Amino acid sequence: MGNHVRIVEVGPRDGLQNEKTLVASADKIELIDRLSATGLKSIEATSFVSPKWVPQLADAAEVFAGITRRPGVQYPVLVPNERGYERARSVGVEEIAVFTAASEAFNKTNINASIDESLARFAPVLQRARQDGVRVRGYVSTVLGCPYQGEVPLADVVRVASSLHAMGCYEVSLGDTIGIGTPHQARAMLRAVAAELPISALAVHFHDTYGQALSNILACLEDGVAVIDSAVSGAGGCPYAKGASGNVASEDVVYMLHGLGLDTGIDLDALAETGRWLAARLGRETGSKVGRALAAA
Repeated sequence: MGNHVRIVEVGPRDGLQNEKTLVASADKIELIDRLSATGLKSIEATSFVSPKWVPQLADAAEVFAGITRRPGVQYPVLVPNERGYERARSVGVEEIAVFTAASEAFNKTNINASIDESLARFAPVLQRARQDGVRVRGYVSTVLGCPYQGEVPLADVVRVASSLHAMGCYEVSLGDTIGIGTPHQARAMLRAVAAELPISALAVHFHDTYGQALSNILACLEDGVAVIDSAVSGAGGCPYAKGASGNVASEDVVYMLHGLGLDTGIDLDALAETGRWLAARLGRETGSKVGRALAAA
């Protein structure tokens, strides 16, 4: 385990995309600006998918153009295809993320394409990104199970992650989309992928449906992972994964990391305050245990 861990904050995109009530663009912009002030270095700002599929993020261009981008902070956005890439680049995006799944059934439900079709769809996007000097991150969903298919073979996870890396993704995030994994399963999955890819090119993304996310993260940290996806206030879920709860809360992850003596560069109090602010905007209690504890102290 190294000393520094990078948090990729996915709250503004993965956290908000599943909200039924539309969140005002001004609130999205303020959320990202608040997160930028906490010391985070990677904040996934929005998604340039079709508004038809994710109405909550129909204001992607407006939000990205409205944020105050701090030096040294990356603001990746999700793009599904070349059209999304062009929209993102038109407002100055410098890092993108592409997404697929290790489950054929999930892919067909989520993006109406097979795994191979989704990878072929990304090929021209990655080619253009290379030409433009744009960094590309890759997501692999359902690495520990699928709501439609059930068990997902590790060989499929390895194949998809390896394909994304070979296509030019500098980092591949391995996502337990429905949050059913346990530490033993998470470690086995990570080791299978790390046998083919450098551990430095891997990140983990755990949802907390069964309360296992922190334990899963710790198991992966012990095997060398140094990049963790999380969402402030535990916001999120997946609109195509029935029963999936929110992402693991960034505040809880940072508290654990600091307790392990690891460096994140993040001001935990400022992050927790941002989580409470977001929860108030969404009309609910923060999903972060640490955030609630700090507020009560």
